[in-house]
Amino acid sequence: MIKSLLIANRGEIACRVIRTARRMGIRTIAVYSDADADALHVRSADEAVHIGASPARESYLIGEKIIAAALSSGAEAVHPGYGFLSENAAFAQSVIDAGLVWIGPNPSSITAMGLKDAAKKLMSAAGVPVTPGYMGEDQTPALLAAEANAIGYPVLIKAVAGGGGKGMRMVEAAADFADALTSCQREAASSFGNTHVLIEKYIQRPRHIEVQVFGDKHGNVVHLFERDCSLQRRHQKVIEEAPAPGMDAATREALCGAAVKAAKAVDYVGAGTIEFIADASEGLRADRIWFMEMNTRLQVEHPVTEEITGIDLVEWQLRVASGEPLPKHQDELSISGWAMEARLYAENPANGFLPSIGTLDHLVFPDDLRVDTGVEEGGEVSPFYDPMIAKLIAHGATRDDAIDLLRDGISDTEVWPVRTNAGFLGRLLDHADFIDGDVDTGLIARDIDALVTPPDADPEQLAEAASLLFASVGYKPWDAALGFRLNGADRAEARIIDDGGTIHVVELNDVEDAEPASEVLAFSDGFARRYTRYEPRGSHGGAVSDGSILSPMPGRVIAVEVAEGDKVTKGQNLLTLEAMKMEHTLTAPFDGVVSELNAVAGGQVLVDAVLARIEAEKV
Repeated sequence: MIKSLLIANRGEIACRVIRTARRMGIRTIAVYSDADADALHVRSADEAVHIGASPARESYLIGEKIIAAALSSGAEAVHPGYGFLSENAAFAQSVIDAGLVWIGPNPSSITAMGLKDAAKKLMSAAGVPVTPGYMGEDQTPALLAAEANAIGYPVLIKAVAGGGGKGMRMVEAAADFADALTSCQREAASSFGNTHVLIEKYIQRPRHIEVQVFGDKHGNVVHLFERDCSLQRRHQKVIEEAPAPGMDAATREALCGAAVKAAKAVDYVGAGTIEFIADASEGLRADRIWFMEMNTRLQVEHPVTEEITGIDLVEWQLRVASGEPLPKHQDELSISGWAMEARLYAENPANGFLPSIGTLDHLVFPDDLRVDTGVEEGGEVSPFYDPMIAKLIAHGATRDDAIDLLRDGISDTEVWPVRTNAGFLGRLLDHADFIDGDVDTGLIARDIDALVTPPDADPEQLAEAASLLFASVGYKPWDAALGFRLNGADRAEARIIDDGGTIHVVELNDVEDAEPASEVLAFSDGFARRYTRYEPRGSHGGAVSDGSILSPMPGRVIAVEVAEGDKVTKGQNLLTLEAMKMEHTLTAPFDGVVSELNAVAGGQVLVDAVLARIEAEKV
């Protein structure tokens, strides 16, 4: 068994590999760019080596720097994770040539499966069913158009070196073929430096089903059953599950048998995924499932396979790379329960899924799910890399159990001020077709508006937030003597302003001349809202007149940002309480000194408890 391991990656996959390696007693070495100097994977490893500037092309994508880091740190092996250089055959060979152990397949296997057209020809020759199409060398537009006509529209044009949805166009009619081909080739040239394309029949109701395979250096290959990855947005997976809904035993046997056959055709070693496309117009049938491509690495969604099989796939990778045979034979592997994974991204679904970057000032993950992450509260979502915050994984006895667990976990996830797709994920899990297992890759696109539109502010949540906000200034209805003065007001009114996630609660008379005084964060069903109370400029908010900071509610102190004796300025954050899934920040009512502090992080407090006292500065 290897004794030391460099992980040539970052974020959650680096943390994931480190976790297993530590359990196995293997020393770990992380690599990091400028942007990741204080990242979780860097602090989790036994050692870390700086490899360059923040952009990946200047750090994580430079194989020479990674190999130099491995040699200088005394690492015996290199684990590529996924993405970056994980499927780069030249890098794999360079690692081997440097005398290091490569945690992955042979470079020849990566090359064989690297180009879609060559891979399909190889699979066809090995007896693996492939989608009807054209994969020839002749790339003249006239011939490609003729082949498309022969296949029958609609067809799919795909760059042979493509991936991630790039270099791919669906064409519905012959009149549109020429323009689509030009566009596809232009994108392929820009992204992959290769304009060659293949053409295949476009499946009307496609499901994306993949099989986890594993081979060792002794000629053994097994499968670890299938995953369904049909919930996709622009060809990017969103929620994955294992096993696939609607998969009967006979179809599973045929599908997984074809996957093993595919892996053996390239003498595969290590973890790999055979991806298939299924025509789900008449349910899952063995004669309507075809090979699509192979990913010669560990997949992002590998945890759902681990959950239903009880196998640590990273441990298997390390054992196989060390020369050991596969720990289990095929007849020793079975499916237990159901697992689902949701990818939590720092993005704003209501704004075209644009990435949301910044500091994770507030980050709470659910207790009842497996959470694979590379960040923690106070960390940064960088503009340089994939904006994934975490993978949330649920495992239940049945599919319905897994859905319920994952939905509840997403509802308990709290992230602020970075926006996330948590609410979008929750709505997907509530989608009637998904609950019925009637999924295909077009489900999200068909219902995108309903899935991404933020809900209106919940009246109960709004009332609770308003109560907490006004309680923060010691306001009580009898203090206002409402209805007791001649010609006086008989009620207190406030104006509610919703600017898309931030709710402003403004006293009506103060709308034109108001300033923010305190705020409450509220989370429900994956959606985050901030409620802000405004008050007249220059008034004393957040405390009673003598400077006492009172607890507006029973709850838990989650942050204390000052110490006794500190000088503070009006409006400065003092401490934060949490109750009923809401956060409430208490601020200084005026410039002064913290003369008394009775709150500690983690402590429980009662309503109206004096948490702190601010003494005004003497002039």
